Amino acid sequence: MQVLVAYDVATDSPAGRRRLRKIAQACQNFGQRVQKSVFECTVNEMEYEELTRQLLKAMNEKEDNLRLYRLAQPKGQFLQVYGIDTFVDFEEPLIL
Repeated sequence: MQVLVAYDVATDSPAGRRRLRKIAQACQNFGQRVQKSVFECTVNEMEYEELTRQLLKAMNEKEDNLRLYRLAQPKGQFLQVYGIDTFVDFEEPLIL
């Protein structure tokens, strides 16, 4: 399944900056960054549960905001990108 993860972390303290790094690292372990605080992840159900667990553990529910969206399939039919598109489809052959 395709999941979009978006987050906003309060970074006005050292603890907030640490949370931001932990959340970004958890997202990076499961997908790729498409904007500064937005990741697209391709995961199965078990990986989705693990990603969610890691994100909830890292965030502060009183200060931060986290959103996970399951994307409709096929994603390309519902996605429009304008400007620089940094997405790489790792399921397709990489041609250099």
